[in-house]
Formats: sequence, structure tokens, C-alpha cells
Amino acid sequence: MVDVEIYTKKVCPYCTSAKRLLDKKGVRYAEVDVEDDDAKRLWLVEVTGQRTVPQIFAAGKPLGGFSDIDALDKAGRLDPILRGEASPPVLPGSKPA
Repeated sequence: MVDVEIYTKKVCPYCTSAKRLLDKKGVRYAEVDVEDDDAKRLWLVEVTGQRTVPQIFAAGKPLGGFSDIDALDKAGRLDPILRGEASPPVLPGSKPA
């Protein structure tokens, strides 16, 4: 499995759903709370082009939010990304890695 990070806020149902999906898959992840971290939230916008949380990264590359990883999972594309066998799709507005 590749390293996975999830950027969250305290009260966020989509964050909870994303963590639940990753937990169901047995994925270990580092959670980063950006609730009170303006600099980290600004960095997320610069890197992902998104202002919302959660923002999930696999091997340092942005996967998007919950709806993005849920769609990848339903299409059968999430597991290969998490195993490092496939590259994540390039998200609109994100900076290339």
C-alpha cells in the first residue's frame, strides 16, 4: 500500500465517509486536521484547486474528496491506486506532481 493522507476538519460528514471507506478497505492513513490551520488550507487549495475537505492524497498525489474516491472505488480503480499499481487521475485545477 502507498502512503495515504487525508486532510479533514472536525465536523465534516464527507470526511467521516471518506475515512469509513478507507477503513473498510483496511487502508492505513495519516489524518491531518486543517480546522485551525490557515496555511495548510491555503496549500491544499494551491495543490488541489479545491477549497473543500476532505482532500485525500495517495503517494503524495491528490485523489480529491470523498465523492472522488467513492467514484474511483465503484469503477474498480481505487484499489490499484492504493496498491501503487496505477496512477491517480489528474484532477481539474490541481498542480501536476
